[in-house]
Amino acid sequence: MTAPRPDSDSAPRVPASAGPIGPRTAEEAEIWKLLEDVTDPEIPVLTVADLGVLREVRIEAGVVEVVITPTYSGCPAMNTIESDIRRRLQDAGHPDVKVTTVLAPAWTTDWLSEAGRAKLAAFGIAPPAETSGSKRALFGDSPVIACPHCGSQNTECVSQFGSTACKAQYRCRACLEPFDYFKCI
Repeated sequence: MTAPRPDSDSAPRVPASAGPIGPRTAEEAEIWKLLEDVTDPEIPVLTVADLGVLREVRIEAGVVEVVITPTYSGCPAMNTIESDIRRRLQDAGHPDVKVTTVLAPAWTTDWLSEAGRAKLAAFGIAPPAETSGSKRALFGDSPVIACPHCGSQNTECVSQFGSTACKAQYRCRACLEPFDYFKCI
């Protein structure tokens, strides 16, 4: 359920406990569909919708407002994502675009779509193995990560830091291939 909309345009209107809010009107659905072309510059196989970064679309008085949440507060890709959202909508005939970044609630890997998880695996990146609420995530126990290349669970963490801050580097002991693991956040 969406929180009541306050009078102030600067106040976030996204519910404090919710993940992405899908389109509520046909016009919002049209905008959402256009934004499914906007990809994450660090993982170009994922769209902002797949990633769960796209939170909400609102249209008021001819202005399209897109609400996004970064995967973490220092994510360097967010400026590019914001520019890509603005350009995609303007190219589609929506000249008045406002992109609002909302930090609360914090993004979680639970917001990754099932299609996004499948795309990660097909791209050679192991998707998060658990939900953010699992005790393993809280206490740092290492989950069993299946190799996205051969499916083996005989893998090892090589480094908690992968090619981006949201990934760890793993190696499969069965096929010997290295791979990234999208960390559970």
